[in-house]
Amino acid sequence: MNMVDERPTGEDKRELVSWLVEQISHHSDLYYNKAEPVISDTEFDALLSQLKILDPLNSQLERVGSDSAPGTKKVNHLFPMRSLDKATGINEIKHFISETTSQGRQFVCQPKLDGSALSLEYRRGRLVRAATRGNGSRGEDVTANARRILNVPESINWKGDCHIRGEVVMPLSIFREKYSSIAPNPRNLAAGCLRQKSLQAGKAKAEDLIFLAYDVKFPDITTRHPDSPSPPQFTFDSESNNWLSSVGIEIAGNTVVFADNDDIMSQNIVSITEYWTEERQDAKWEIDGVVIKLDLLSKRDLLGMTAHHPRWALAWKFPPEEAITVLMNVDWQVGRTGAVTPVARVAPVTVSGVTVENVTLHNPGEVSRLQISIGDKVRIVRRGDVIPKIIEVIDRANISDMDGRNHSDGTIFNEELPNYSSIIIPSSCPRCSTKLIEDGAFIRCSNLNCPSRLERTILYWCRALEMDGIGEKLAEQLCSQGLVQSLPDLYRLNVSDISNLERMALKSATNVVNELEASRNLTLGKFLSALGLPGIGPEIAISVATKVETIENLLQLVALRTEEIDIDAEGKPLHKHNRAIRELIEIDGVGETVANQILDGLGIRIEIVLDLSQQLQIYPELKSASGGHLTGSTFCITGTLTRPRKEIALSIKARGGKVVSSISGNLNYLIAGESAGSKLEDAKKLGITILSEDELNKILKLKKLSLESSVNTQKSLNDF
Repeated sequence: MNMVDERPTGEDKRELVSWLVEQISHHSDLYYNKAEPVISDTEFDALLSQLKILDPLNSQLERVGSDSAPGTKKVNHLFPMRSLDKATGINEIKHFISETTSQGRQFVCQPKLDGSALSLEYRRGRLVRAATRGNGSRGEDVTANARRILNVPESINWKGDCHIRGEVVMPLSIFREKYSSIAPNPRNLAAGCLRQKSLQAGKAKAEDLIFLAYDVKFPDITTRHPDSPSPPQFTFDSESNNWLSSVGIEIAGNTVVFADNDDIMSQNIVSITEYWTEERQDAKWEIDGVVIKLDLLSKRDLLGMTAHHPRWALAWKFPPEEAITVLMNVDWQVGRTGAVTPVARVAPVTVSGVTVENVTLHNPGEVSRLQISIGDKVRIVRRGDVIPKIIEVIDRANISDMDGRNHSDGTIFNEELPNYSSIIIPSSCPRCSTKLIEDGAFIRCSNLNCPSRLERTILYWCRALEMDGIGEKLAEQLCSQGLVQSLPDLYRLNVSDISNLERMALKSATNVVNELEASRNLTLGKFLSALGLPGIGPEIAISVATKVETIENLLQLVALRTEEIDIDAEGKPLHKHNRAIRELIEIDGVGETVANQILDGLGIRIEIVLDLSQQLQIYPELKSASGGHLTGSTFCITGTLTRPRKEIALSIKARGGKVVSSISGNLNYLIAGESAGSKLEDAKKLGITILSEDELNKILKLKKLSLESSVNTQKSLNDF
């Protein structure tokens, strides 16, 4: 072990302070980062106390362990920081309550803060790391800046390990007083302040920010500090919010709403959204909606996640803001899937605190529908994080409509009013000149190696595999220089190829090649997801990979995709689909359309897929370890039951069972409630086992949770 020097024996104060700083840094790193302490808590606290007496302003007192310079180190989140499903209307709230959460009866609501997400990691009660959200799985280490936020405590009133998630915001009073003249909005200022590499590097001070928590996670016994106590046990999320307050963490809010039926529940939650809509202008910091979360934690586990967001939470956004501007020009961009879309360049205008100069027109059909021309005065709308779009043509613009406009950096916009002219819809690809094909309201470039498509495909691949080194500029250079002419060419790059490009030093080039090398080993689900096949998201990709098991089996299905359907002696088809389609539609969530998208998408990319399969080590998808005792059993649900069908289906799936919607000889069980109807008769004819709801509950080994038995002291709707 590398020990620091012995305590100085002289009376030189500076020498003693220097020694204390070295001791504290050394032992805190051993204790909090490596879990290998060599001194007791009492001895460590004594070192801190001595330093406080001798040099109360010493920066070492503000840190535990060894903080990296902000932005220089990546952090893999132990608990992914997921985004939430979005909603803007009342009907979406009603659907979330009755369908998505399967008639949830208690929710916790918090104002949706418009700031920058941050995760605080406490080890043995002391702050050891702070990280930005990043891509949800990996963010940037910003510990040094987070420590300067005044309400982020160096230690909490609990000597255990936890990860506290929240939002960093800037109080509007401070923003208006100190920063409104140099920054467009407090959200961008807060995000930049967290990531600035030095005190002098940014526009704002971290001391002017505030952290408000909305969640806490506790590591299990395999990942927490050996001396950390077991985490507290909660039945409801609102209890964990109260716990956060009790240990010294300021929370975003904790309003609990409960009701006995969907209609009253919807009314209560809509009342909260109306309350915050009215209070928005007087809020202390920027908010852009209300977060609605199912309060019962056990039911959250049952509902689970999609590939993008938890099913038990919803971010309701305030009604969108609108603004009026002038259409200056239209550019046509080619996306990853070949769709050629119009992007409108507009005179700068502020919407929801953001300066907008580019808006989407979606597709040529939208251009025709709006009957829009260059030089028109138009109305635009920005809904939450969605790209702004034009919703209406008001009239032909005049010179006065150009006055008083500034770019986002504050410089004056001084372009002249454009000549009034029609928007020309292209017939050939603006990048590779391939003749475009019509696809409903869209036009598409069919050339897979079109530079624009290839650049977007590279970016999608790299982001899916969490490679940060290849961004838009580098992707453009790789394609324009001919170094990458198809996706597999990424894995033929060497350091000298990349280091010779503009703004790419040897170290950066080496990092890119190392990232590519590290991505050569991946699962089949990850491979399919990263390919970015149209309409195939991560969830479906993993389901397909689990079903087919290997890349070889999948490619065999691709080869069979055009196979004729078998016929009987009379010439009638034996099946509705051929073998390849039949195999895929057995997967939950995959129908005929999606199956064809998968097979055709791989078919037209077969050379790329085969080349990649030679460059990569593609492993079978691991079977879920949480399959449970119902794995291999198929259920169908019919009739009226005491619990929602969706909740019952989720209970079965959580234990490894499969739920189908029709009766067949492959069915194992029919769960029959009251008024079961024809499905019950069909099942009896086929000799399928019929289960009542009580019999199913015994199989599931369900434990009913009674909301009424839990005492809740949180704020209710009546407290507004």
